[in-house]
Amino acid sequence: MTRPHVVVVGGGIIGSAVARRLTLAEPRPDVTVVEKESVPARHQTSRNSGVVHAGVYYAPGSAKATLSREGVRRLRAYCRERGLPYEEVGKVVVALDEVEVQRLDAIEARARANGVPGLRRLDPAALREVEPHAVGRAALHSPTTAITDFSRVAAAMLEDAVEREAQVLTGFEVTGLDQAGGKVELRAADGRHLRADRVVIAGGLHADRLAVLAGDGPSPAIVPFRGEYHRLAPSATHLVRGLVYPVPDPRYPFLGVHLTRRVCGDVLLGPNAVLATAREGYRRRDVDLGVVRALATSSGFRRFARANLATGLHEVVGSVSRHAFVARARRYVPAITDADVVPASSGVRAQAMDPDGSLVEDFRFSSVGAVLCIRNAPSPAATASLAIADLVVERLDLD
Repeated sequence: MTRPHVVVVGGGIIGSAVARRLTLAEPRPDVTVVEKESVPARHQTSRNSGVVHAGVYYAPGSAKATLSREGVRRLRAYCRERGLPYEEVGKVVVALDEVEVQRLDAIEARARANGVPGLRRLDPAALREVEPHAVGRAALHSPTTAITDFSRVAAAMLEDAVEREAQVLTGFEVTGLDQAGGKVELRAADGRHLRADRVVIAGGLHADRLAVLAGDGPSPAIVPFRGEYHRLAPSATHLVRGLVYPVPDPRYPFLGVHLTRRVCGDVLLGPNAVLATAREGYRRRDVDLGVVRALATSSGFRRFARANLATGLHEVVGSVSRHAFVARARRYVPAITDADVVPASSGVRAQAMDPDGSLVEDFRFSSVGAVLCIRNAPSPAATASLAIADLVVERLDLD
């Protein structure tokens, strides 16, 4: 009996996890990963802070909550098995005033409902024991929140898949996904063709465009937000032991500047969140007129922009002024000075938006014919990648 051929579009951590999981299925399908870049995992997978999220913030019962908790368990074991970095440095979520203390109560309730282990409420003195240079009215400590290097994790997953006979085609930019007779014909910009029985779209920043090529609807649409980072100079990295996070403000769509130790020893400040004018717009001068036109003509985006004008201006100020950016971090670690901070690289978040202008909060999947589309997979998708892969392969119904 001929084995089904499954093509995974996108070689980031989600695509790599799906490819690996497919090669573990019985009976095992033929698996091909197609990646438009010359090297896989060049975008969101390698341009993030490397945090393995314990499930503190997510609504109980949501896909983010359930898949991140399972993902943590699986990722910890996988990193140990493969000799990859995995350090439980811990996270403190810090409340600065009484309003934030009340919000922290709600976050703690969510985290406990999600089964996050080892949670501990901290007063100012206990906070200083965990993070000696941090200040706050109260904090929630998640000691098992960890850090890793997701680009290395994705590379290991892809290596596992290749060892089990998966094929990886780089430089394969998908420009066509035609379905007929239960099969899918994939066309690349360079003229190459592939024929598949099933296709999984794990295209990240291009997820909506690829889904439309497969015959899915245009919504939710991907809106790119650039996250800009700074980092502490080596002489100042002692100011942060692990992860120092703010209490989210429910009025705003993004978390705000936080401080993150990385496995390489650096400490990142950020990210902020400013609208990117290209899907891979890592610099302010990166402009794609097609993206700009799409945003300008989207009634949903205009509604979102009006509702979040103050937040947007606040983020822009932090983008153009290092002093303003550092001042936000200094609210939590006052010892940081402007001289302690140097620029770091940026990332772009693929954030899905519904037609009414609301940001899609949870992971979202859709299917059209023989194509399964991962339409929204922002953070904590890397944390949950192994659990997401299980779900995707189950939904493919390869029997």
